[in-house]
Amino acid sequence: MIARLVRTARTVAVVGVSARPDRPSHQIAQYLHQQGFRVFPVNPALREFRGMPVYPDLASVPEHIDIVDVFRRAESVPPVAEQAIEVGAGALWLQLGIVEEESCQKAAAAGLDVVADRCILVDHRNLTS
Repeated sequence: MIARLVRTARTVAVVGVSARPDRPSHQIAQYLHQQGFRVFPVNPALREFRGMPVYPDLASVPEHIDIVDVFRRAESVPPVAEQAIEVGAGALWLQLGIVEEESCQKAAAAGLDVVADRCILVDHRNLTS
């Protein structure tokens, strides 16, 4: 499933993107953009990320989202997972160190592919190089 996701996805919403270049969310969003993904930064506290508009939530993203890539603490995942389900996203991806079983089960039951505790950048590099 991971190989299929990183090879076929075209749109990624990066939830919790940071304006700080030293933060993993910033670096990974930039990497995905450089690799040709259409990146939708999501953070209600930001207006712009590297020249791209930042959306306050997933419902505001104007296109279908193939992967919702989450950079939030586990306790913040449930509402993000609910939004991912509501907008019909293809997958919920919780970055390395993030696990929230109930949200993963709900997303999977709703038909989303679910990945937890993995880095999309590492998997993309390993599977496409």
